[in-house]
Amino acid sequence: MSVSYRQPGVVLTDRHFTVPLDHTDPAGETIELYAREVVASDKAGQDLPWLLYLQGGPGFGANRFVGKPAWLGRALKEYRVLLLDQRGTGHSTPANRQTLPLRGGPAEQADYLTRFRADSIVRDCELVRREVTGGAPWTVLGQSFGGFCTVTYLSLAPEGLAAAVITGGLPSLDAHADDVYRAAYPRMERKVAAHYARYPQDVERARRIADHLLTHEVTLPNGYRLTVEAFQSLGILLGGAEGSHRLHHLLEEAFVRTPRGPALSDAFQEEVQGLLSYASHPLYALVHEAIYGQDSRPTAWSAERVRAEFPQFDAAKALAGDGPLLLTGETVHPWLFDCDPALRPLRETAGLLAARTDWTPLYDPARLAANEVPVAAAIYHDDLYVDTAHSLRTARAVRGLRTWVTDEFEHDGVRAGGPRVLDRLLALTRDEV
Repeated sequence: MSVSYRQPGVVLTDRHFTVPLDHTDPAGETIELYAREVVASDKAGQDLPWLLYLQGGPGFGANRFVGKPAWLGRALKEYRVLLLDQRGTGHSTPANRQTLPLRGGPAEQADYLTRFRADSIVRDCELVRREVTGGAPWTVLGQSFGGFCTVTYLSLAPEGLAAAVITGGLPSLDAHADDVYRAAYPRMERKVAAHYARYPQDVERARRIADHLLTHEVTLPNGYRLTVEAFQSLGILLGGAEGSHRLHHLLEEAFVRTPRGPALSDAFQEEVQGLLSYASHPLYALVHEAIYGQDSRPTAWSAERVRAEFPQFDAAKALAGDGPLLLTGETVHPWLFDCDPALRPLRETAGLLAARTDWTPLYDPARLAANEVPVAAAIYHDDLYVDTAHSLRTARAVRGLRTWVTDEFEHDGVRAGGPRVLDRLLALTRDEV
């Protein structure tokens, strides 16, 4: 049953869909998907083309907008928009420490989660499309991991697409996770250097926090064990437009004086636990490296192994000298499943996923080389989360794909740039630029 309601300037409708858990067994077990339909109030009765939005992640439900901010306002000028919670996220049969035990033990949970990658998401979208549009193709906007899914869409079911728009999400077609992280750590080092150049006072602040964590056991109010490696992972903030400023404000209020000496402030701990907890998006930690699995090689905790090749990220070594503490981001490590109470029950499941060798291909290079769908992609120069060189190589491999390479925005450009970013990319798909 669909339920419609209003927010300023828009009419929203809750939509629910039933899809196979395993698309190779369409008569087998099913799961439920949720999506929110959005249309401008003054166009609610019109027959409009559809735009499907695929959120970044993996592991995040679609944005919960109020009204029509950011890119949504531009989209609603000509589209009816579907904000899909990808399987396992939001209201779409969520997968987390509370629900996964319903599947059985770690082995059964890991087998279940192999069906939560881009190929399954795309096949979900095709079933949803036929129900929503009556079979007409739709336009897809893929942000970050949603862009990865869009390239999989172009590989598996291009007939379902009228056009495709990708923002910060052109993946390598053939890179192993090790290749992804070997490119990521130097990029992270550049972002940290830029932050310290902007806020030189943060060099000493970050060193002081790291030193405190190396010599004290700190447990955040939600039960998260704040280790120095966990603190370093706050570098993930540096991939957003305001991230450097947010990090600076966080560091400047880290300590307070107490009767027993300096301690990490309640305000600092409260904000840090919100930034580090995976309670709202555990799939990010569980399948993040699996989104790169396509051959017979396991991912095998790739980010952790590759980090050892970059000793400058070792906090103890940094503090033994006088250099800056380097931060990390967009990486998942086995220690996360010890630190985060939302992940602790899932450690063995994560380990089994890291050891798998039976990943199937997510992209079809031959089909992409023959692509006929209008495609445009925003590629953000020195994007923290997606390697620019990998994206450009993929752009050259997809026939007819048009790029907008810019240093005006960071990875969240579709939010920060809003209507302007979407407007330019839609124009590119129509040969208007």
